[in-house]
Amino acid sequence: MKAGKAVILCAGKSTRTYPLTINRPKPLLKAANKTILEWNLGQLQGIVSEAVLVTGFREEMIKERIGKRYGKLKITYVGQAEPLGTGHALLQAEKCAGEKFIVMMGDNFYRREDIAKCAKDLAVLAMKAENPDDYGVIEKNGNALSGISEKPEKPKSDLVNCGLYVLNSEIFSLLKKAGRSRRGEIELTDAVNAFAGHKYVRVVETQKCFMITYPWDLLSLNEFLLSQTKRNIRGTKEANVMLKGRISVGKGTLLRSGTYIEGPAAIGENCDIGPNCYIRSGTSVGDGCRIGNSVEVKNSIVMDNTSIGHHAYVGDSVIDENVNFGAGTKIANLRHDEANVKSMIKGVLLDTNRRKFGSVIGRGARVGINTSIYPGRKLWPGTTTLPGEIVKYDKEK
Repeated sequence: MKAGKAVILCAGKSTRTYPLTINRPKPLLKAANKTILEWNLGQLQGIVSEAVLVTGFREEMIKERIGKRYGKLKITYVGQAEPLGTGHALLQAEKCAGEKFIVMMGDNFYRREDIAKCAKDLAVLAMKAENPDDYGVIEKNGNALSGISEKPEKPKSDLVNCGLYVLNSEIFSLLKKAGRSRRGEIELTDAVNAFAGHKYVRVVETQKCFMITYPWDLLSLNEFLLSQTKRNIRGTKEANVMLKGRISVGKGTLLRSGTYIEGPAAIGENCDIGPNCYIRSGTSVGDGCRIGNSVEVKNSIVMDNTSIGHHAYVGDSVIDENVNFGAGTKIANLRHDEANVKSMIKGVLLDTNRRKFGSVIGRGARVGINTSIYPGRKLWPGTTTLPGEIVKYDKEK
């Protein structure tokens, strides 16, 4: 029996991706000018006929964005009133999931070919990781799942759980029997372990699954999605514009003279780009953006309606919507000692595992002229900097 529906868990509130998710659900974060949720719904086309979205935090934003249909998919919504874990979230879909169904985390990106492979059987998607102790570790016997251990001190394998399952309705009785974890939640993996105890659950391995845990994880997803970009220029070019490689430019966008864009890159609709600016590979620029004279943007995500004033540099950064950069703003993305950049997450300084990483700028921030920002620093939504300010620490409201 094929899976007829996909249940996508979109209810949680993410704090590890602050400041980007202070005011939006994590599945609505963008990479390559589209939300993670929309990318996943696109991958599901032709595999299932309906997607059941389990929503909670700021659910109205998801409903407004996605509506009742997405492409050929019917969209059904069920709410999770209390954030009591992934297992509890799936329980909310019991009445509409059907006999066999796909379960996906709404904040991870899954490739179509991997979803299709999993959909043939009861299955779980897994990927090799260098740091398996940071994830749920998959243990298997042959190709059969024998268990999932959450963040074990001594992992028994280097395979980690990608959070995509194909299950049947028996999972719901197991979820109802499952007790609360130490976090006070109903854990989906506990029920999946019980399910695999009497069912053959195939472990499907993938080379590419993008789990968005921290803001900088968006950059890796952005790079991957842009690598699939086809050249499509719908905007207007003035003389002496150079477009090199796979580049998409939306309608209504003006590329002013001297603009140099190096693909893969994506520019949205109704943007004003240049003159004499350099947009380097791995960059996506959303709709309604202004990139000014002599600006350089490299390997970054710039979301809708953001303005980057002249003589600015933005490298390896995630810039939210409606941000305004004063002229001469510089984001540093490399330490002098060339060690990995670290960034503060919930009071803990974490290694980003990126040699080059700039900043994360929240929605509506206003950056004064000639501001300099240290690598790995974050600005919360609506924050400001003074002209000439040096940002050495995160600026929170």
